This record gives sequence, structure tokens and C-alpha cells, in this order.
Amino acid sequence: MTTLVFPGQGSQFIGMSKDFYDNFNVAKQVFEIIENSTKIPLKKIIFENKDNLLDITQFTQISIFCASMAIYRVFESLNNQNKININCSLGHSLGEYSSLVSSKVLSIEDCSMILKVRGELMQNAYEKNQSGMAAIIGLNCKQLEDIINENNLDVEIANDNSPLQVVISGTVKNLNTSEQIILKNGAKKFVELKVSAAFHSKIMIEAEKKFISFLEKIKFKNANYPIISNYTGSATSESNKIFQNISKQMSNRVRWTESIQNLEKIGGKKIIEIGPGKVLSGLIKRISNNFDIISINSVKDMEDLFK
Repeated sequence: MTTLVFPGQGSQFIGMSKDFYDNFNVAKQVFEIIENSTKIPLKKIIFENKDNLLDITQFTQISIFCASMAIYRVFESLNNQNKININCSLGHSLGEYSSLVSSKVLSIEDCSMILKVRGELMQNAYEKNQSGMAAIIGLNCKQLEDIINENNLDVEIANDNSPLQVVISGTVKNLNTSEQIILKNGAKKFVELKVSAAFHSKIMIEAEKKFISFLEKIKFKNANYPIISNYTGSATSESNKIFQNISKQMSNRVRWTESIQNLEKIGGKKIIEIGPGKVLSGLIKRISNNFDIISINSVKDMEDLFK
């Protein structure tokens, strides 16, 4: 059983997917489709980081999606000849949308418009520089949840990434208040993340309401293979359930650890990470050592897979 996984925000780097763009027409076509749909100059942003836009949420999300889809389309075209059977897919936050395209729930055009709106809403969800996120290293989700509850900390768990890495969201004031308490209770590190707001928390609720109004205009199809949801941590192929899961993702935690554990339970053995970086491969290895993981973010990686 082979599963595709797609990365989320934080995996971006200047020049991601350029070797695919330079060598495969299907990758070029992805850039053309998304640029035409969104009117965002993605080649300049991704390949040149023009005006330093790559790390601004409004442009980061659509850029990572574009790079991931360029690589995926090359994988798909080569796989038509080699027939790796894909049985399941999931992605981390933003990456879940790449999963929806890979499984034919959404078209690239529709998904690019969704992510343009999502990025804008998340970028502007809260007063600038007044909310954020922090990665807590050395505690699991349950341990951190207990610390938050016992000390009445006004922060939320945003991403349960692995048994040793959990991300929290909150206002800057509440993150600062929580730092020393969390460190005194066993965390090894408290690392502030470079994001524009407190994603996957109650701070996103108003933005999420606006987002759902836009999502309701898009037709979701049943998936060609099951998608493991960030919101539930479980798999479904039904379009109505996928819509409900996606509509709640922005203000709720990413259950990545639970998702990978459930993938293991349903028989996932081989994982192919498609997109910039190797962040998810590293997280998955910290959750379980029972997967054969391949990361594809360069043409050489792709050649090695299909040689």
C-alpha cells in the first residue's frame, strides 16, 4: 500500500520545483494554469523571491501548492507508465489541498482559487504581529495539554506533529506568558515560528466563516482514494465529509501524529512525500519506524524512483 503525502507552510525555499519546470512541460503547464487562475506571478515569487513575497502567507501557500503540483504532475505522468498504485493520501495543513487535487476531489484551477482566498484570509485574520505560533520540542501532545490546562494558559495546540514536537497558537502576549511555564515543565525548546498569525486556533474563526462562504461555491467530488483528514485524523473518500473536514481545518488542530498512526493501522507501508523539502519525512520517522519513506523534491529524486 502506497500513500502520497504533501507538505505545508514552512517547507518553502527559493527555486523550489525549478528543475521540474525546466525539464518537463507538464510542470510548466501547472505554473501557467495557476498563474492564469490567480493572476499571481508565481515564477517570479518562487524562482526569484521578487519583492520578498515567498514568506508572506498570502503568497507562501499558493507558491508551495504550485511547486507541489508541478512535481506531482511529473510523478503522475511517469507513473502512468510505471504503475505505482496509490491507495491513500494526506497533507499537512495547506498540504491537504494538494492531496485533494491528487485524488481528483478538486481541479488545480479550483484549488488554486481556494488557496488564494485562504492565504489572504489567514494573512489578515488578526492584527499584524499580535498573534503567532511556537513549536514546543520535547513534549508530546497529552503532556503539553496537561500543562496548558493545569496552568490556565490561554494558548491552543495547533499542530500535533510528532511525539516530540507540538505547535501552539495564541496572541503574542499569551505565548510570551506561557514560554517559561512550559519550559519549566519539561519542554526542551520553545521556538517562535515565522508566521503571520495564530493558525489552527480560535483566532481563525472569523476568517474561517468567510472561507466557508467561498468554499460553498466549489464543487467537491468523491476521492479516487481515501484522504486522511487533518481535522479528524481518519480517512474518507466521500465528498461531503471531505468538505466538512476542510471547512473546519483552519481553526482546529492538525492531528498529524494521529493521522500517521491511523495510516499505519490501515496497512500503509510505503510513503512518497511530494513537494518542497523533507519536513514530513522527518516527522513521520519520529512517529513510527515502520514506513518505507521516499521524498521527491528534485528531478534526481524522481529519476531514482523510476529508474
